[in-house]
Amino acid sequence: MKLITFDEGRVGRLDGDDVIELDVPSTRAFFERGGTAGETGERLKLADVRLRPPIRPKKFFHTAGNFADHHEELQAVNWSHPVHKGIVFFQNVDAIIGPDDPIVYPEHLTRELDYELELAVVIGKPGKFFGPEQALEHIAGFTVFNDVTARDIQRREMESGVFSFSKAIETFCPIGPWIVTADEIDDMQDLAMELRVNGETRQTGHTRQMRVSIPHLVAYHSPQTYSAGDLITTGTVSGVAAVQPDPFDFYLRPGDVVEAWVEGVGTLRNPVVSWQDAHGEPAPERVGW
Repeated sequence: MKLITFDEGRVGRLDGDDVIELDVPSTRAFFERGGTAGETGERLKLADVRLRPPIRPKKFFHTAGNFADHHEELQAVNWSHPVHKGIVFFQNVDAIIGPDDPIVYPEHLTRELDYELELAVVIGKPGKFFGPEQALEHIAGFTVFNDVTARDIQRREMESGVFSFSKAIETFCPIGPWIVTADEIDDMQDLAMELRVNGETRQTGHTRQMRVSIPHLVAYHSPQTYSAGDLITTGTVSGVAAVQPDPFDFYLRPGDVVEAWVEGVGTLRNPVVSWQDAHGEPAPERVGW
């Protein structure tokens, strides 16, 4: 099943090119109710609705340094602390945007806007303190995530060995275009991944390259206590702008269009726009300490 949130917060499932509306107030409520919901009887064309972020989680768990190729390429970047698979942190859920929503370039904050293609795991069942062998019963589905990052901010954050602000700025958290339920994915560790900017391939990878498998990730985060509808990211694949010989040839700029694709899940598309175009006024002055 492909679950969507559309228009002003309505929930539906896809049936080909049609949307069948479900009688539930949100996709999070859908999972809180055990993944069941009746239908309202309304059927619409997918082309006639506006897709929104497929879910607003209560908690959004980040994973870093999990893909082997990306971990290796990070060795060439002059971070003051290593990025490894043990780093976990929370995302700002208010930064979430959906498919075709603009990523706003905050030029008063960054000149190094990067992309990070990731798979996001949707938790369908509450729980805590369980092992990988129990993890599958907690995995409800998957969606695509682009972990937009201000590298110049992240570089300063890494002086203390942590990072969060650089990834949590408004519009820096695109997810979508829908949630594909776990029963639709034959093997979650056998999915190709690709990110394109203006049609040019920038990142490629595969979920089999994870150093920590999805069930182990889900188990690892479980001491922080899951609610139905929470999200966990898998970490990004190789090819981010920051590791290129000249990153400024690759960093995102207003006018770019980013497409993040995961096999069997879908394509998440977002344009990058200037602060002026997004807000109708110049960017505010930078606030310093």
